[in-house]
Amino acid sequence: MGDILLEIKGLHASVEGKEILKGVDLTLRRGEVHAVMGPNGAGKSTLSAVLAGRPNYKVTAGSVIYDGRDLLALSPEERSWAGIFLSFQYPIEIPGVSITSFMKSAVQARRRAAGLPELSAAEFLKLLKEKMALVGMKGEFAKREVNVGFSGGEKKRAEIFQMAMLDPTFAILDETDSGLDVDALRTVADGVNALRSPEKSAIVITHYQRLLEYIVPDVVHVLKDGRIVETGGREIVDRIEKEGYESFNG
Repeated sequence: MGDILLEIKGLHASVEGKEILKGVDLTLRRGEVHAVMGPNGAGKSTLSAVLAGRPNYKVTAGSVIYDGRDLLALSPEERSWAGIFLSFQYPIEIPGVSITSFMKSAVQARRRAAGLPELSAAEFLKLLKEKMALVGMKGEFAKREVNVGFSGGEKKRAEIFQMAMLDPTFAILDETDSGLDVDALRTVADGVNALRSPEKSAIVITHYQRLLEYIVPDVVHVLKDGRIVETGGREIVDRIEKEGYESFNG
């Protein structure tokens, strides 16, 4: 694989004074997909929140370098403009805002930040239709309000569509498989797999093995009690299935 896109060293983070991450080390290269697995409360979602820049998560030690830049010094907006995308475990509803309007604002803001010209109306419509087809979204979805009245599967499909539209360099999928049936799971996986390339990377955070049957990771990490206690390949997933997380002690 190519050069290093993300390097996390000795990352400690707390929420409301409680330490959750207790020294995370992780190196992600361009083109790689990493899975981060672990039991509930291990710190998986805290890791995604810190990488995305959520303000109520306080980094107390360590460093995160993204594409040669100090990620922790960037605002959430700057991180998004730099090509980072976070898929939420529980996507929020935005009443009164259509998916088309929402995506147009996001895509044009990303292009402006990159010094690129804004898309014309025709160019945006072409992109919209192309990416909706990619993730199997019906045309009427574009007119609906963001996540309003959506089923769990529809919300996740809409998020993968947003990811396809924004074409991120680095995607973080935070338990995006939570509560999905098999068909919705395949939709999410197909969308992620369609966006894989030598220049793009992703971290898939999950405690279910089944998602990794569809999105095959290059590297698997076990996060337990705020630290990565094991790193390896697909064999780790099989070990978790047979022995659970109790066998990983660092």
